[in-house]
Amino acid sequence: MRIIEMTATFGCLNKATLRPGADFTLVTADNESGKSTWAAFLRAMLYGFPARDRNKEGYLAEKNRYQPWSGAPMEGSLTLEWQGRSLTLRRGPRGTTPWGSFSAVWTASAQPVEGLTAENCGEILLGVSREVFERTAFVGQGEISLSPSADLEKRVAALATSGEEDVSFSQVERRLKDWLNRRRANARFGLIPELEADLAQVEDCIARQGTLLRRSQEARQEKEALEQKRVQLEAQLRELADRGQAQQAQNHRQAQVEYDQAQAELESAQRTAQALPPAEELRRAQGDLSYLNTLAANFKQAERSLPQARERAEQARQAAQADPFFGSWEMAQAAAKAQADHDQALRLKQRPSPPLFLLLGALLGALPGVILAFAAPEPLVQLGFSLGLMEGCVVSFATMLWVLLPCLLLGGAAGLLAALLRGRSRDRAFAAILAQYGAQTPQDILIRAGEYGQKVNTAQEAERDLQSLEAERDKLLAQKEELTAQLLDLVHPFAPEVTDLFGISAALSRALQQGENYNLAKLKAEQTQKRLTALPSPEAAGAPILAATGEAAAISAQLGAVNGELARVSDDHAQLRGQLGSLGDPADLEARRDSLREQLSLRRGEFEAISTALEALKAADSLLRERFSPAVNQRAGAYLSALTGGRYDTAALTRQFQALAQEAGGTSPRQDLALSGGAAQQLYLAARLAMCDLALPQADPCPILLDDALDAFDDQRAKRALECLLEVARRRQVLLFTCHGREKEMLAGKDVTFLEV
Repeated sequence: MRIIEMTATFGCLNKATLRPGADFTLVTADNESGKSTWAAFLRAMLYGFPARDRNKEGYLAEKNRYQPWSGAPMEGSLTLEWQGRSLTLRRGPRGTTPWGSFSAVWTASAQPVEGLTAENCGEILLGVSREVFERTAFVGQGEISLSPSADLEKRVAALATSGEEDVSFSQVERRLKDWLNRRRANARFGLIPELEADLAQVEDCIARQGTLLRRSQEARQEKEALEQKRVQLEAQLRELADRGQAQQAQNHRQAQVEYDQAQAELESAQRTAQALPPAEELRRAQGDLSYLNTLAANFKQAERSLPQARERAEQARQAAQADPFFGSWEMAQAAAKAQADHDQALRLKQRPSPPLFLLLGALLGALPGVILAFAAPEPLVQLGFSLGLMEGCVVSFATMLWVLLPCLLLGGAAGLLAALLRGRSRDRAFAAILAQYGAQTPQDILIRAGEYGQKVNTAQEAERDLQSLEAERDKLLAQKEELTAQLLDLVHPFAPEVTDLFGISAALSRALQQGENYNLAKLKAEQTQKRLTALPSPEAAGAPILAATGEAAAISAQLGAVNGELARVSDDHAQLRGQLGSLGDPADLEARRDSLREQLSLRRGEFEAISTALEALKAADSLLRERFSPAVNQRAGAYLSALTGGRYDTAALTRQFQALAQEAGGTSPRQDLALSGGAAQQLYLAARLAMCDLALPQADPCPILLDDALDAFDDQRAKRALECLLEVARRRQVLLFTCHGREKEMLAGKDVTFLEV
């Protein structure tokens, strides 16, 4: 059989689908993501829920535990490949019964699978019962160990003998034990214990007849002694009561004196405290006094700081006035003057170029030549006509050049001379501006102005600090005087002599102490009044009498115990007399005892015969186990050796399916309880795999499901376990659920289906 697809609305799963591979499938999921829920879903689809599963303390029935978290109805489908065909199982609610409906159809045709019902579905498909499946191929979370099962035992016995699974050793053993238990289940139940109880009862009645009379006489004597003791204790208690009454009067008088003293102290304290303000106001005044001390300290600090602030302001002002370049100028005026001188120096520094003066002089010198040339045009024209037009023009142009050239040379020389004279004048003006500020460059003028501005700013800031400090001093002085006046106004009504802060502090402390004394006096008066009220007056009629010491309480306790014991003894005496009358005739009891002894002898013989038959049955079962156990143990040992790398090579199962392991070369096997947790789980995994190979049908093998079965394995043994499961997956489908990532890394590159949910 092979699982093709599972779809579930089950527990935390809501219409979830899981499609495992044909051989080995590794399902990786985080905690609380549904791994164990998928395993429980598969089991519930095959076998349903146990009919007698009920909620108990610390346990929740499966049908309640796996109710869908989403609130939807519990339902699901399971598609399988069985006997070469695909079939689909469906379960869901029916009315108010969860998981009450069931259907099994061939997937391709949707026709019902004949003979497959909700009750027999798992046994027909897997070939084994739920108990066998849970102890072999189904490894739930934390359920890898094996537990005894009659169904699994039948399966083992059938494989060891003829193949019949109708009768098991445990069933026959159960029948013989039932017969045995009918005669003697334990010391309390069965025919033999009943006969023994009846015989013991009769013998007890006979024995009690002899003892009841003796006990009745002893009870009467004890009753008489207790009555005498009671009379003595009552006399002692009356004597103590008289003494207690005298002590009570003395206590009342003492309480009255204490009450009167407390009232007098209260009245005195009340007169003193009447003129006082409330305690909250006095405590608030103490806080104001602390603040006033802080104000005084701050005022003194401000007074000490003022001379230094005045000196700093004066020094900064004098430094600004002593500036050699600006004196006592306004900062804006000095900045404007420096900027203007800086700009003028830059303009003087940028003198005109000599070629420009040369060009201007040449142009001015050529102007007279042009005028002279154009002032005598007629001779030139006449000369042109006399020489011809072209030649005349040439002669005329040459004549003008001879006139203009000297003028140009003279003008250029004059322009050059003017440029030299103007440059010297600008240099003198430039040097004069720099000398005014003691500067080397025009930029130094702005630096001098900036330095002056810093001096002015420093002087202004020092003046502001001085003014701020004087204002803070005046403010502190005003607050100090105002708060002092308020405190004096507060304390003068009850301390008019106070004039200073020390007196205010003392007056406040004294007033608070007086208020506290008043409260203590009031409390003391209330306590003394309660004490006086609690003591009854000796003169009052019907007042309770108090014992002078604790002796009366002890005697009263003794008297109560004696009265209780006397009542008990009286009841016992009456019951003993009644029991003597109810036991019956001694002759009838003797005859009843003989009859019971005869019946008891017969039942004991039957018990011995059944015990002998049970021992013979156990011997026969041992012979059967000798035929099957070697095969199971051999196969489990091979698996265990593969899982542990050869450290353990021998495994065995006891009658109660407890696993044993023996180290290679060891002399004796170890119980699972003597192994580590991981080794014990490896031992039981080996046993389960061996049982799957030998006890489950092999024609159409059912899948193996393991839920976090390798958690306790170290990495090496986990890798070997995965190799074993890969080998098993060649014969049957294997589903391994895990919450770790190492299994996926170890199976990388293998023929494995990886799923994540």
